[in-house]
Amino acid sequence: MEQILVNFTEITGKIKPMHSVNNGPAGAKVRGTSNFDAYAAAGIPFARNHDASFYSGYGGEHTVDVHRIFKNFDADENDPASYCFGPTDYYLKNIIDAGTKVFYRLGASIEHGYKYGTYPPKDPEKWARICEHIIRHYNEGWADGYHAGIEYWEIWNEPDCRNADGSNPCWQGTDEQFVDLFITTMRHLKTCFPNLKIGGPALCSNWGDAWNNRIFEAVKEAGLPFDFFSFHGYTRYPTDYQAQALKARKDLDAWGFADTEIILNEWNYIRGWLNEDWKYSLRMEKGLKGASFIVASMICAQNSPMTHFMYYDARPCGMNGMFDTDTLLPLKGYYPFPMFDTLYRIGTEASAPMQTDATLYTLAAAGEDKCAVLLTHYSENDEIPAKEVKLSLTGLPEGVWKIGYHLLDADHDNELVREEKTACTAVDAYLTLPLFGTVLVTLEKE
Repeated sequence: MEQILVNFTEITGKIKPMHSVNNGPAGAKVRGTSNFDAYAAAGIPFARNHDASFYSGYGGEHTVDVHRIFKNFDADENDPASYCFGPTDYYLKNIIDAGTKVFYRLGASIEHGYKYGTYPPKDPEKWARICEHIIRHYNEGWADGYHAGIEYWEIWNEPDCRNADGSNPCWQGTDEQFVDLFITTMRHLKTCFPNLKIGGPALCSNWGDAWNNRIFEAVKEAGLPFDFFSFHGYTRYPTDYQAQALKARKDLDAWGFADTEIILNEWNYIRGWLNEDWKYSLRMEKGLKGASFIVASMICAQNSPMTHFMYYDARPCGMNGMFDTDTLLPLKGYYPFPMFDTLYRIGTEASAPMQTDATLYTLAAAGEDKCAVLLTHYSENDEIPAKEVKLSLTGLPEGVWKIGYHLLDADHDNELVREEKTACTAVDAYLTLPLFGTVLVTLEKE
């Protein structure tokens, strides 16, 4: 039997927004197939808007990307008539109405086939000014716009990406051309909006020192503030996310960017990108293994230097483990988001150290009147048995506590399966946790 020790009096920090996503609510309310209510109920803190243009329900080929909003690069960037804001207005409003903040990716969606929007802009300075006007539309009301208060603005996506054949689906220029665009845009936007957070460049990962150093050196030489460094990570091992964040922190500190935020804003379960491994990955993402991976990954991200962690993808697509792409009903991978949100709303992390058993992932939150523990049993090995767990909860404030056990497994979808009360300051709970099972223990003072 594995024992997990939780001490609610030992505070270790704040619960961070590790349950953000890429993209927003989908569907049509008039047909009864919208997932808006479920999306809102999940308490998703941020939605990055990368690849939104692939989904017609968001506005399709007219949405988000700079070249889709500003369709004729030779037009006057100071003229509101040069911009097509309508579809993106609708899409972003749905995100905001769901109680989620927008994390805006400036650039282009990935292009696996025909290349159109991933070529280097012929005038980087004009491209930067176009981005300026997009920001003014959404934050300052320019061109009949909004005052949405969007804080994070990311420049581009995966300039370092490479397909198996060596082609790049995200950037058709040279590395030097990208760095020039990145620095030109960052300099202009920071001059225009010194209080906004400008960063990027959403690298495929941060394991490649050549790309990391290229970006860090360029920002350093330009004398610019580096508000956030963003990158991606697809893996089958949740602890990889801790390792990536620790490496990023070490590298940024070495370059003198001690205050730069670390944002990992694309992630999901991947065993491999080709053939049977790819097919297996897609199946697992949409099932219970994918759900347990989500929980374990959020916990690992929480226990790292990361500021933000954004799942890919809430958009109806093959990699959406949250919602069925036809009915938009919740899948198993939806439930980790409201479960984690329970701890996020309590706000303060309590001690629940990792155990010797690397398949159990635990996170605890402590408040005056509410506490919670999130626990999942995840392994890449699909054959390991269930775990017998002794969950020892200590340091509860005096009073009568109502304890609820909410289960996510093959037969339950974050359902309350057991309740009890205690007036003790320490409680032992005995659980049988199946492989890929997740338990949320809630404690509320009466």
